[in-house]
Amino acid sequence: MPFVVRKTKCFEKPRARFAGDENVTPAPYFRVKAITSRTGATILATVTLPLVGLLIVLVRLTSRGPGIYRQERVGLYGRIFTLYKIRTMRFDAEEKTGPVWTEKNDPRITWLGRLLRRVHLDELPQFINVLRGEMTLIGPRPERPEFTQHLARKIPGYMDRYAVPPGITGLSQVNLPPDTGIDSVRRKLMLDLEYIRIAGLLLDARIVVCTSLRLLGFPGRRVARLLGVRRHPRLPEPAPETASETASETPSEKGSPATYRKALGTEVHSGNGSCGSKSRKKDGIPAAYGPSK
Repeated sequence: MPFVVRKTKCFEKPRARFAGDENVTPAPYFRVKAITSRTGATILATVTLPLVGLLIVLVRLTSRGPGIYRQERVGLYGRIFTLYKIRTMRFDAEEKTGPVWTEKNDPRITWLGRLLRRVHLDELPQFINVLRGEMTLIGPRPERPEFTQHLARKIPGYMDRYAVPPGITGLSQVNLPPDTGIDSVRRKLMLDLEYIRIAGLLLDARIVVCTSLRLLGFPGRRVARLLGVRRHPRLPEPAPETASETASETPSEKGSPATYRKALGTEVHSGNGSCGSKSRKKDGIPAAYGPSK
């Protein structure tokens, strides 16, 4: 499902137009959410700054390449921005394969990176993105442009999640494991849209506490249940036509480059808030489907 970002002047608010879908209406809380997120990010960034500096030094000492990893992601209204993370893979991880999903026991991940991913410390530099207004503390996770077009074509209403700024953690992250396929993305989309509709300061506080306790090793499901943020999203039964189309595809066809070449758009429009921003074209076809964690 293609999407575009309308060209606007600098003082106008760019809006995403999603072909064939009704835009979700964000909760009134989003009018002041930027203030609370930047305040929280300022406090957390100040507290964690020494830890981030130490981790950057450790990454530089244990593997070749920079300590901070920069990656393009899709943000509010489909605009492209640069997301910051502590590098957890080899510096040439996607040089030959292009953008691909991280697999279990992925050999590209360094031993230190595996530890950082387990406790999510690699996400700490994203407080910079919050302070820059590109992200918030709580919200749908931003996806890579290479995969966004594919997901938007496969899942109706997928681009509605970009009606609000993306977040470091969110309702879907505290309830569901990393994505393994289209159905898992659909389940997360259900929770993302629920959050967009009912977001509030109390819900954000509970998600922050839940995320923090999970980082400390507490069982995620039990903590989510105690805090009242536990959800059990269930997908509706597929229509007969959809089911027959899915069954007609062989496993090799579902994951083949030819399949993605048909489904993936080659153009992603970006707008970084400046006049005259040009669209970016992504010609690479992912070797495997891979949403972000």
